[in-house]
Amino acid sequence: MAHLRYESALGATPQFDFGNPRSASWTEFDADLADCGYDEHAVQAIRDTRLAFARSDLPRSQYWSVPDDIDMITDIPYLDDGIRGHLLDLYLPHDAVIRQGRTLPVYVDIHGGGFVYGYKELNRNFNVTLAQHGFAVFSLNYRPAPQTDFLGQLRDIAAGLAWIAGHGDAYSIDLNHVFLTGDSAGGALAFYQAALQSDPATAAAYGVTPSGLHIRGVAAVSGVFDLSPFTPGVTDAQSRNERPDDVVSVIGPHFFKRLSQVDPDYRFSTNLVRNSMIPPMYLATSSDDFIEYESLALATELSRAHQEFELHDVKTRPGKPLGHVYSVCMSWLEESEAVFRQIHDFSYRLLS
Repeated sequence: MAHLRYESALGATPQFDFGNPRSASWTEFDADLADCGYDEHAVQAIRDTRLAFARSDLPRSQYWSVPDDIDMITDIPYLDDGIRGHLLDLYLPHDAVIRQGRTLPVYVDIHGGGFVYGYKELNRNFNVTLAQHGFAVFSLNYRPAPQTDFLGQLRDIAAGLAWIAGHGDAYSIDLNHVFLTGDSAGGALAFYQAALQSDPATAAAYGVTPSGLHIRGVAAVSGVFDLSPFTPGVTDAQSRNERPDDVVSVIGPHFFKRLSQVDPDYRFSTNLVRNSMIPPMYLATSSDDFIEYESLALATELSRAHQEFELHDVKTRPGKPLGHVYSVCMSWLEESEAVFRQIHDFSYRLLS
């Protein structure tokens, strides 16, 4: 079992065991890799990616907290099957709970992690801060690869939305104003899910039953949107220079196999923008985000299709890197605070 020693800026020097209960709350590491049906190269790529991501999350975990003004309800099963990937959390501003109103708009957060890493706990600071900016926030688990594939993850999230549609009235929230947000791989899942929930033809193409929720908009942070280079057996893939050892490229033949069987009119981001109903989108990235081009390319497609969107691409300052999904990983930064204000303004403009 791997271990990591980290010299904390806060003074502690913890021995970190990736198998201990604390780290186990973040992600799977290798318990789901035995006899999973993936080839050896893909299994190793998943394991290596999970360990690398956990190492980068370790110093940030020192700053995770839930303030007194946020109420948190955790580990609600949206499917009653005992599977960890089928749990959700809810974050509510305490003032909204006290007021007992039905006017609080809702965000549903879909975490990132290359489709293979992480659970809802990794986005706790992001969810808390979003709640502090005037939203109820549901944070969804979904089964990571190799436990399921891309279509399975979309169906997990659709099941979570169906649970919210059926049980959300128990909380002080407004189910008439629901938004999706996602970061990195979660950006892809949020974008695709918004199309599935908004367009019956798209839902039928994916074999998904819409939840009945009206998705008012999507806030995507450093999302990956063009899945065509990773999908086997398609002729409409966009050319792109991917690292051959990138985990999404490596798992693609397994993970996106069923995506190749979807009606081409609804298969990839370009098709969805042209042929589906896409809610208004907020896109955030930065100049040192390694997939900055994904947000720029989607913004271009949305512009060509005359779809409503906002793009915020932050130019980093000398000596002040931001990198990938900075507002999720480092919610306390000045630049992150700007993202939360922008998401608030974007969303509240869409309330009616």
